[in-house]
Amino acid sequence: MWRFTFYLCIFCYGIRFLWSSTWFWDTRQCWHSYPYQSLTSGLYYYYIMELAFYWSLMFSQFTDIKRKDFLIMFVHHLATIGLITFSYINNMVRVGTLVMCLHDASDFLLEAAKLANYAKYQRLCDTLFVIFGAVFVATRLGIYPFWVLNTTLFESWEMIGPYPSWWLFNGLLLILQVLHIIWSYLIMRIAFKALIRGKVSKDDRSDVESSSEEEDVTTSTKSPRGGNSSNGANRVNGHMGGSYWAEE
Repeated sequence: MWRFTFYLCIFCYGIRFLWSSTWFWDTRQCWHSYPYQSLTSGLYYYYIMELAFYWSLMFSQFTDIKRKDFLIMFVHHLATIGLITFSYINNMVRVGTLVMCLHDASDFLLEAAKLANYAKYQRLCDTLFVIFGAVFVATRLGIYPFWVLNTTLFESWEMIGPYPSWWLFNGLLLILQVLHIIWSYLIMRIAFKALIRGKVSKDDRSDVESSSEEEDVTTSTKSPRGGNSSNGANRVNGHMGGSYWAEE
C-alpha cells in the first residue's frame, strides 16, 4: 500500500509538472541552452523525492523477502540512484524527469495488482496485472527507447556533441533498457500462464511472496480437512493449486 500510494502520487505530480514543460512536447528542448538551464523549485522537489524513495528501496531490499531477481533489483536500484544523482550534478534534469515519469507510469499498477492478490480478489488482480503488463511493455520497450534513448543518444549528440559524462549517462540508460527486456520476458511469461491456467500465477521471483502465505500454509496443514500436507504446500496467495504449483 505504501509503494502504491507513493508511485501513484509521484506519477500524478510528474504528469502535472511535465504537462507545462516545453521538453515534454519537444525532447530537443532538453538540450537547448545546455548546461545553462534553470532549476525550478518544482523540478528540485521532484528529484529529491524520487532519489529519497529509491534509496529507501535500496536499504529495504536487504530486509525484504528474498527473491530470485535480488541481483537484478540491486543493479536496477544502483543504476537508478546513479542516474538521478549523475543527471542532477550535470544538470541533465530535463531528460531526467522524462525517465522518472515514464518509469512511474506502470509501477503503481503492479502494486495495485499485488494488493488485490493479497485481498484474494482474483479477477481484479488479473485485470490489473494485464493492464500493468500492457503499460509496462508499451512504456519500457516502446516509448523509452524511441523517445528517451533517441534524444539522449542522437539529439544530444547533434546539438551539444559527446563529452566524457555523456558516455556514462547513456551507459546507465542502456543498462536500464537491458533490465526492461528481462522484466518484460518475466511479465509475458506470467501473463501466458494466466491465459493457460485462467488466473495470474504467483510471483516467479520467489517461492513465498509474503509471511501471510506462510500462515496460510501452516493453517492448511493443521486443518482436519487437510490431512495431506501437500495441500498446504500448494497454496498460492490463498488459492489451492495442483502439482503445477508444487513444481513452481
